[in-house]
Amino acid sequence: MSKTIPQAVEPTTDELKRDFGYHIAQQILNNILDAGFISRDEYVKITQLNRASFSPYLVDILPNIT
Repeated sequence: MSKTIPQAVEPTTDELKRDFGYHIAQQILNNILDAGFISRDEYVKITQLNRASFSPYLVDILPNIT
C-alpha cells in the first residue's frame, strides 16, 4: 500500500510577518496577565481576537484557549 506524503508548504513573507506579530502580541499579553492587569477571561478573549486578527501561519494546530 503506497502512502502519499504531503508536500511541505513554505510560508510566504506576509504569513511570517503575521505570525511574528501574533507571537509578539501574545508575549505582551502574557506579561499583562502576569502583572495582574487583566483577568484570565480577558486574556482568553484577547487571545481569540489576536488569532482572528493576525491569522498565525499554524493557527489550526494552536491549543484551544479556555
